Amino acid sequence: MPTSPERQAVEVDGRRVVLTHLDKVIFPASGHTKAQLLHYYAQVAAALVPHAAGRLASFVRAPEGPDGQIWFAKRPPNGTPEWVRTAEGQDNGDPQPHVVVDSTAALVAMANLGAFEVHVPQWKAGSGRDAHDRLVLDLDPGEGADLVVCCRVAERLRQMLEDDGLPAYPVTSGSKGLHLYAPLVPAPARAATGYAKALAARMRDEHPGLVVVSMTRSLRAGKVLIDWSQNASAKTTACPYTVRVRERPGVATPVTWDEVAACRSPKDLAFAPEDVMRRVEKHGDLAAGLDADTGRGTLP
Repeated sequence: MPTSPERQAVEVDGRRVVLTHLDKVIFPASGHTKAQLLHYYAQVAAALVPHAAGRLASFVRAPEGPDGQIWFAKRPPNGTPEWVRTAEGQDNGDPQPHVVVDSTAALVAMANLGAFEVHVPQWKAGSGRDAHDRLVLDLDPGEGADLVVCCRVAERLRQMLEDDGLPAYPVTSGSKGLHLYAPLVPAPARAATGYAKALAARMRDEHPGLVVVSMTRSLRAGKVLIDWSQNASAKTTACPYTVRVRERPGVATPVTWDEVAACRSPKDLAFAPEDVMRRVEKHGDLAAGLDADTGRGTLP
């Protein structure tokens, strides 16, 4: 992957991709260029793609970085190569093609178009919106709380999930919080959402001074919101390994439960793209079990 030319045609997975504006600094606070972001995605694609393949991708587009225009896009970006796979989804109730990120080439092509964040639902297009194969709990700290508090909440939620026969995988959000996933034997959307909501309510009742399940910001100070609603079929969550468009490029990073237990500062679980490339090279995909055929739990 080139790191200096302004424009370069490359072959990725046998596909020709013309990379542009490679010298552009996308994140001024950290100095990351577009070439560096494309290199990151090429290097971690083997870990990221299994979490996105088969799912209708949406993107946070930010061609100029966090200081420019930022928007959430469901439709394939203008300039999407014709070989990039799409599948039909819905946009405001109307049929609409969505990109399916199922290869390194597709991932790099989307990032090249300024689609730097990849978001996916908890179900696959081939199985349909009513066959959720992942559960997700988004732990979002309110003012006065932080990632450390999220880790303590996650440890208890892990126990609850495992008591119900569901293995739990922690993934940093790449921003302030933590995502907690469980691989499922495919279940109806209503069942997945209902279970997630009930689990969040159980945690709130057990620790009312620590947890909130309401989106109302005035109730969230010093507490962690457990957002269960991302299990709805129409919702998406930042894909593991995606870059997040913030002042500095954080990454939604799978971590171990030992790392969660040891977290004493948000910096302990804050990873830049370079950190994640090293982690993947050393450990592989710590969340690989999310998309394995075995080890899935059945909703109680």
